[in-house]
Amino acid sequence: MAQGAYAQRPDTALLRQARAVFQPLAANFATPDAPVSQARVALGQLLFFDPRISLDGTVSCARCHQPALYGTDGLEFPRGVENRLNPRNAPTVLNAALQFVEHWRGDRASVEDQATKALLGAASFGLPSYDTAVARLKTLGYSAAFAAAFPDDTVPVSAVNWGRAIGAYERTLVTPAPFDAFLRGENALDARARAGLSTFLRVGCATCHDGMGVGGGKYQPFGVVKQYWLETGSTVIDSGRYAVTKNPDDLYVFKVPTLRNVAMTPPYFHDGSAATLPLAVRTMGRVQLGRELSQQEIDDLIAFLESLTGALPENFARAPTLAPTLH
Repeated sequence: MAQGAYAQRPDTALLRQARAVFQPLAANFATPDAPVSQARVALGQLLFFDPRISLDGTVSCARCHQPALYGTDGLEFPRGVENRLNPRNAPTVLNAALQFVEHWRGDRASVEDQATKALLGAASFGLPSYDTAVARLKTLGYSAAFAAAFPDDTVPVSAVNWGRAIGAYERTLVTPAPFDAFLRGENALDARARAGLSTFLRVGCATCHDGMGVGGGKYQPFGVVKQYWLETGSTVIDSGRYAVTKNPDDLYVFKVPTLRNVAMTPPYFHDGSAATLPLAVRTMGRVQLGRELSQQEIDDLIAFLESLTGALPENFARAPTLAPTLH
C-alpha cells in the first residue's frame, strides 16, 4: 500500500510542528553562481562516471558514489587511485548540493569546489596537476562538450569548469520522498512514520537535523554528552574540524550530515563505525542527547527516517555510455 493511503487526513498539529523545522526539497539546487544548464548537466554526468581522467584510470566520482548504493560505496572508508584509503566515510552525493559546506570537516565550500579539488586528492583522482587533468580531458575528446557548456569562456576546458560541470549535474540529484509530500499537506506518512517524526522532534534530533536536508546546515561536536569513541569503538580518534581550523573549539566537530536517504546508506558516521541504522540511532541518543532510547522509540525513529528515502533520479540511476572518443 502506498504511504499516502494510510491516513484519511493529515495530522495538522504534527504538520504544523514539522513545517516550523523542515522544508520540502527544491526541484534542484541551482544558484545564480551555479546554474544547471542542460549542456553543463549533460557534460557533468559524463564526467561523473568517467574513470579515465584519474591517475590510474580506475577512479571516477561514481566509484565512491554508486547509484546502486544510493550515492555511497558501502565501505567504512572509500578507496581512491591505486587502492589508497580515504580517511573518512563517503557520504551520499544525493541532495549533497543543498548542504552549506561539503566533506565531514567542511573543508570544501561547495560541490563544485569538492569536484575540482578531488582531481589532485592523493586518495581521490591522484593527479599531479590540474594541467594533467586538462590534457587528459582534451585527449578524451571533451573539448567540444566543454565549449558548449561554457560558451562565454575563452578557455572552456579547465579544472574549474570540470568542477562547475560536475557541480551542475550534482545539483540535479534531488530525491523527493514521502516526507516532502507530508510537508506539502498530503497524507503521505503512515502511523509509524508519524510517530517517529513526533519522537524525532520531541527528543531533540531536529535541533541539528533540520531544514530542507534534515541536516547538512551546521557544525556540531560529535559527542556532546559522551566521547563518541567510547560508544562506537572507533580505533582512530578523529579530531574533526580542528585539523582544518586549529581552533580548540573545533575539536571533534563535524558537519551535521543530511539524513535524506539515510536508511539506504550504511555504514554510518565519519568513520563508518555504525554498521546499521538501529545502532546509529541508539548511539546518537547516547552521545548527542544523553538519552537511552527505548526500542519503541528507535523503531519509530527508523520508520520516520525511512520516509526520507526518495526514488533515484533517472540521470543518476542509469549511468551514461562513455564513447572511446567524444565529439
